[in-house]
Amino acid sequence: MESDPLFTELTLKDHTLDNRVGLAPMTRTSATDDGDATDQMAQYYASFARGGFSFLVTEGIHPDTTHSQGYANQPGLATDEQAAAWKSVVEAVHAAGSPIFAQLMHAGAQAQGNRYGYDSVAPSAYRPPGEMSELYGGSGEFPEADALDTAELRDIRAEFVAAAKRAVEAGFDGIEVHAANGYLLHEFVDPLVNSRDDEYGGSPANRARFPAEVTAAINDATPEKFVIGVRTSQTAVVDEQRVWPDGESTATALFSALSEAGADYIHVTGGDATAGEVPDTEQTLAELAVQYSDAHVAVIANGGLGDPTKARTALERGADLLTLGTSALANHDWPHRVKTGEPLADLDPSIIFEPDASLSDAEIPSDD
Repeated sequence: MESDPLFTELTLKDHTLDNRVGLAPMTRTSATDDGDATDQMAQYYASFARGGFSFLVTEGIHPDTTHSQGYANQPGLATDEQAAAWKSVVEAVHAAGSPIFAQLMHAGAQAQGNRYGYDSVAPSAYRPPGEMSELYGGSGEFPEADALDTAELRDIRAEFVAAAKRAVEAGFDGIEVHAANGYLLHEFVDPLVNSRDDEYGGSPANRARFPAEVTAAINDATPEKFVIGVRTSQTAVVDEQRVWPDGESTATALFSALSEAGADYIHVTGGDATAGEVPDTEQTLAELAVQYSDAHVAVIANGGLGDPTKARTALERGADLLTLGTSALANHDWPHRVKTGEPLADLDPSIIFEPDASLSDAEIPSDD
C-alpha cells in the first residue's frame, strides 16, 4: 500500500517530525494585561500536540516594549517576566511530544493596541486601509504610522535578537520571524507600503534586506540547534487580495535573501496554498520558495489546506511541511482523525472568536 505523504517523517534541525502537519500561528488575545502567557494557554497549545500536530507555531508575540505590540492582551517576549511565563506553555507542549516555535511579530503600521504608549511605525509614513478589527479590540481607522530612520532599524533588529534569546531561555525549540500579513517586516518587502529611497527600499533586493538582516542577526545570536524560521506572504490583514506587483522578482529576492541569512524554514501563507497567486506566474508561493531558497531550507505551505486531499497536493507540489489554522481550531486532533479515517468537524463560531479572539475554555478539548 502506498504511504500517505502526510504521515512520513521529516528531520528539521535536531527534530524528527513524525508527520508533515503543524499548527499555524493564529492571533489570540488571551495573555494577561502585562503580556504574560497563562495556564489556559498552556492547555490550549498542549491539546494540539496531543492531537498529533508534529510541531506548533505560537500566535504572534511582541518582541519589545516600544512599538511592536499589535493587540491588547497579546503575549510578549519583551521582558524576562514574560519569558518566564512562557515556560509552563513550552513544558506542557514538550510533555505532549511536540516542538514549539515562538513567532516574533512586530505589528508595524497595523498596531491597534499598545500598552507601552508608543505610536505605530513603518518603513515609510503609511496609514493602512480600512478600519481596525473589533475582534481584536480595535475600532475606527488606523492612525498614520511614523517612518523609521536607520538608527531605529538597528534598535528593532537588536530587540528581535533579545526576544529570541529570551525564547531560548524559556525553552522554545526555535523562533519564527513574522514577515507576513502586513506587519512590519512584510511592510519592508511590500512596494505598496515601502517608498524608501535608501538601501532598504526600491529594488526587490533592497526591500528584502531588513527581514534578512533580522533573520541573520537572530541566527548568529542563538544556539546552532535552535530552529530559525520566517513566515512570508503577499496578502495583508487589511488587504487579503494584495499581491506583489513585481511578482516573481520579489519572490526571487526574498527567498534567496532569507536562505542566505540562515533560515531553516520558510513558511508561506495565502488564501489557497495550491493556487498560483503570484502575478505573472502560475506557480504557487510555496513552489517559488522551493525554487529560490537553498536546498537545506524546508518550505512550509499554509492556506486552505484543511481538506486532506488539498494538503497532500501541497506536499506533492514541493512543500516539505504544511500548517493548519481554522481546521486545527475545529479539530485539535486533525492529524489523528485523518490518519484513522475519522470525520472532521466544522468550526463552531459560537465557541471560537465570539465575542472576540480571546481563548475560551469551551474550545479546549475536555479530555485535556
